[in-house]
Amino acid sequence: MRAFAWFVGMFVVGFLVMATLTYPAWLLLHPHVDWPFHRIGGRIGQLVLLVCLVLLARRLRVADRASFGYGLPRREFIPAMLKAFALGVATMVPIVLVMALLGLRIWKGGVAPDAALLAKLAFKGLLTGAAVALIEETFLRGAMFTAIARESGARTAIVLTALVYSATHFFSSYRIPADAVTAWSGLDLVAGTLATFSDPLRILDAFLCLFAVGVLLAAVRAATGNIAACMGLHAGWVWVITFVRATSQPNEASALRPLVSQFDGVVGWLVLVWTMVIGFVLWKLYAQRGRGVTLPNAG
Repeated sequence: MRAFAWFVGMFVVGFLVMATLTYPAWLLLHPHVDWPFHRIGGRIGQLVLLVCLVLLARRLRVADRASFGYGLPRREFIPAMLKAFALGVATMVPIVLVMALLGLRIWKGGVAPDAALLAKLAFKGLLTGAAVALIEETFLRGAMFTAIARESGARTAIVLTALVYSATHFFSSYRIPADAVTAWSGLDLVAGTLATFSDPLRILDAFLCLFAVGVLLAAVRAATGNIAACMGLHAGWVWVITFVRATSQPNEASALRPLVSQFDGVVGWLVLVWTMVIGFVLWKLYAQRGRGVTLPNAG
């Protein structure tokens, strides 16, 4: 569990530096650059996490391509990722259709589904999906998974990376107006970022759903020995969700409204059940054709 503790420590360090340095950085930058306080804090946090990841990867000896999940040759990696992207889209579309048929999400007023809008959403979704998949899979199912699996086994790595994956989705975007910034605003920013966790029952359905998604992706990582399929699946799901969020909204009048979360109106109990169904199918699919988890020599 030491490897897991190191990775959790990254986030602790990131929040401590955000709380300490965001206000001095704001004093230096704000007169010259019109960046809001939360943006400066966010950039500081991201930079600290990146530096910590580089240092930690070297310390835990997971700084090579295979440890980060890129051990598969490019001629195999890209096709595997693209096939998984298609699977991601194919497995997300049915549950979106179920939401529509049950009246859980309704079309947004004033949104016209013309060719220009669809093309814009398609492009935006691809960019968002690719960026999210690249960052999260490289970190979670790449370096973090390898370090934990080497120390404690693949099953432990699956569970712990899924916990972190789910938890990070609930970091809130907390804004502090320029005229309200004080020397204590760094602490306020961190507290606001973590405020969602103050009411755990409110996010329970979304947390469990995202945890299940994290388990699915980590199980695929364990079955294949790389993150190509994880990246493709993840990007495909995000691509579809981009369309859903841009064109529809939760139907607050529906008697079935509790099936989707208050968190984002997409994930929740309904998607949790669907994730368990497709998760078993996808895991079996990749387990049959996969290479199994490969852990580079720690020495």
